Amino acid sequence: MEKARLLNAIIETAIDGIITIDDRGKIETLNPAALRLFGYKNEEVTGKNISMLMPEPDKGQHDNYLERYHQTKQKHIIGIGREVLGLRKDGTTFPFWLAVSEVQYENRKIFTGFIHDLSKQKEAEEKLKVYTESLEGKIEERTQDLVKTVTELELAKDRLSLSLEKEKELNQLKTRFVSMASHEFRTPLSSVQLSASLIEKYAQPLSNANITKHVNKIKNAVGNLTNILNDFLSLERLEAGKVELNNTSFNMVKFAEEITEEMQLIAKQNQNIIYQHTGAESEITSDQNLLKNCIINLIANAIKYSGENTLIEFNTEISNGGYHITIKDNGIGIPETDQKYLFQPFFRAHNTGNISGTGLGLNIVQRYVGLMNGKIDFESTQNKGTQFTLSFLGDKNSMPAISPSS
Repeated sequence: MEKARLLNAIIETAIDGIITIDDRGKIETLNPAALRLFGYKNEEVTGKNISMLMPEPDKGQHDNYLERYHQTKQKHIIGIGREVLGLRKDGTTFPFWLAVSEVQYENRKIFTGFIHDLSKQKEAEEKLKVYTESLEGKIEERTQDLVKTVTELELAKDRLSLSLEKEKELNQLKTRFVSMASHEFRTPLSSVQLSASLIEKYAQPLSNANITKHVNKIKNAVGNLTNILNDFLSLERLEAGKVELNNTSFNMVKFAEEITEEMQLIAKQNQNIIYQHTGAESEITSDQNLLKNCIINLIANAIKYSGENTLIEFNTEISNGGYHITIKDNGIGIPETDQKYLFQPFFRAHNTGNISGTGLGLNIVQRYVGLMNGKIDFESTQNKGTQFTLSFLGDKNSMPAISPSS
């Protein structure tokens, strides 16, 4: 008796609807949750055919389904479950997940249906779909605007490079473009990135692969656009003479290990960045921000232009003659005919194909290294890999600094 009261209490307070019918489809019981879902009172449904709670075509086919089951014993819903539509008293329909079980009780057969309302979930899915499509549209629009602006900038460069005065006009155009990009693109890109992250968070309970796919597409597009903006902004600051050295003493090994850990997170599948330090000492004096920018740019290129299942070697060395940083990959390499143009702004080797990039990264690295009174060298063979070496000569703890105007 105590177990019966407990079972009844559980059924009466269940969040999901529970319905029992006999083997002819007549309703025997509905718990309070089921009554609320369909909008009926208990006396309005007890003894009626369960098909009254179904819209067409299920309503007209239900009795035939039961009859076929009694004859063939083939289960189409029982023990399996599926998404169906329910018909409320007021004539409206709603989606729910139906799970049916069969029970033998006192020499008769009873079917129990468990009903989980999907209305809110479907509404959330539709809102997410609309919002995702809207975000994709905005990304596409921003991308087209940016491509159009960059294209116009390249055309302007060709027209204005004939004379010094024209070159000055080009620089002014580039400055205006960078300022526009900074103000007009950074804020909406940040908003789109945040919205995509929120969609991903709210969509997790739905386990919808399409939502995850499109959110990742949005994030990748935002990341590519942000990298393009960062390159343009760095170049503008260099050309405007706004980059100033800020030399401090720091531990090279700890500094390099942190960069290695950071870059390993964005490496391709089974790409491994191997860091090694040579020398008994680890302290140097340099501009951490500029040096980190150079190293990250070179490692990012190694990741980008190398395949999966490859090694990227990252080495540092400190000696009385200064310090050296080497990044080596086994990627696509740089064709010999392109190597003399490698550090020119906007230049990209002809074998880069569809790999994204602005052609500004190495130009920026070279200029940062020059500001730090160092030099950059490279060796490369097409299809066999590339090695870049940054060299900073002189006493490791008192590297001479130069100003942008020197």
